[in-house]
Amino acid sequence: MSKTGGSRRGSGRSGGRTKGMAERVKTAKRRSASSTRWLERQLNDPYVQEAQRRGYRSRAAFKLIELDDKFHFLKGAKRIVDLGAAPGGWTQIALERAPGATVAGIDLLPIDPLPQATFLEMDFLDDSAPDRLKEILGGEADVVLSDMSPNTTGHASTDHLRIMNLVETALMFAEEVLAPGGTFVAKVFRGGTEQTLLNQMKRRFETVKHAKPPASRKGSAESYVIAQEFRPASEE
Repeated sequence: MSKTGGSRRGSGRSGGRTKGMAERVKTAKRRSASSTRWLERQLNDPYVQEAQRRGYRSRAAFKLIELDDKFHFLKGAKRIVDLGAAPGGWTQIALERAPGATVAGIDLLPIDPLPQATFLEMDFLDDSAPDRLKEILGGEADVVLSDMSPNTTGHASTDHLRIMNLVETALMFAEEVLAPGGTFVAKVFRGGTEQTLLNQMKRRFETVKHAKPPASRKGSAESYVIAQEFRPASEE
């Protein structure tokens, strides 16, 4: 499953605009009004422009930067999993902040190669996906990141169930692969984490918190759950 929305493959350039002046996009004959609004938002998004300046593959890279600035889970990590990795922006930040780490990423979409990262182009829900990720890691993970999102239907309760199913599946994988003291970070949507799932996290992690990084658009329903200091079942 891949990341959603305009955070992928940001496409805005400042193009010599006057500073502070919003750029407007004319509606082309074959472009819908909603597509025009999305493109206009991209062109005027400072995170898109800064991602291009720094060579990041998506504006979503700044979400991970801001989460790590607050919770400090990437420093010293040796093995990292990136679920929903396309186009690779989170992997770039993981490798910047944990130099020398091995990163195993997975997404339905193809991802251009990055040094020290191995990407699988497949569905994380495929039965063989967890074992293939474990094989790449070659040992216990320090961090499991999940920026996965399901394809939305527009039906709020259905979409909520879909994202929670992804979070639950990612958590089950994290519990299998994390080293003691490890961190699990996952995207959730409006309503936060289901109480039963939250209780499960609290049994297996010392701290569980929700956060919405500034780079997450104000109108977006997304937030993130950050579970730290993993306790293996034998330590419960």
